[in-house]
Amino acid sequence: MIFSLVGVVGAGQMGNGIAQVIASKGISTILVDVNEDALAKALETIAKSCDRLIKKQKISDDDKASLLANISVSTDMKALGDCDLVIEAATENIDLKLKIFQQLDEVCNKECLLASNTSSISITKIAAATNRPENVVGMHFMNPVPLMKLVEGIRGLQTSDDAFERVKSFAEFLGKTFVVAQKDMPGFVVNRILLPMINEAIYTLHEGIATVEDIDAAMMLGTNQPMGPLTLADFIGLDTCLSIMQVLYEGMGDSKYRPCPLLVKYVEAGWYGKKSGRGFYNYAT
Repeated sequence: MIFSLVGVVGAGQMGNGIAQVIASKGISTILVDVNEDALAKALETIAKSCDRLIKKQKISDDDKASLLANISVSTDMKALGDCDLVIEAATENIDLKLKIFQQLDEVCNKECLLASNTSSISITKIAAATNRPENVVGMHFMNPVPLMKLVEGIRGLQTSDDAFERVKSFAEFLGKTFVVAQKDMPGFVVNRILLPMINEAIYTLHEGIATVEDIDAAMMLGTNQPMGPLTLADFIGLDTCLSIMQVLYEGMGDSKYRPCPLLVKYVEAGWYGKKSGRGFYNYAT
């Protein structure tokens, strides 16, 4: 086995999905979050996800029990001290991520690899916050993690070949397809393409060209996308979409990445999408 003990920092939607996939492969997994309620909710979410897979006959009751037994939780970063790999899956906020990586650098053993699930932030900058930049890698999972096959690998300027190859092998061991972003540029591959498309869909709504429903229908029926861009934005989280667009806009210095004012207003209103009950669609009813 490549890694025998893996840590995941952040018990939100991405973190609990990553923990579930790792634990499903028989690997001891430590899920860490500052919020005890978030950890309890994460375990509940993982259990429900397993139940859905059982219904589809993808796993058995015994598989579920084994998976849950492989996961331990903690609010203390020191619990990650003996990990071989730690994957950060916190909110897409550069200051928070730098703080987490500084803490991980202090508590984790010297051989431990540190990976970020960031979808847009510079791995080079994150790595520079540690004393082990050669052992810091970008490992961007897709949501929902148990179902989506892709992991986007990003090499920081300082990342060693050995660290990158070990993370690549691990992603493949998890059953994922590993796609390499050859350069550590804002948005990498997926979000460099996806988020400007979503942002443009929001501009199309903002300028009154079409309704929410018609924009989604046009893209689904006209380009064979399984989900319309505004539905997808709600699913990702409009706050996350805005954060990524801001990273692209600031990092590239190009006006074509300017976040749509309507996206900004929705986030200011607390309309984050599905997770808040209101976005481009109303999920409260």
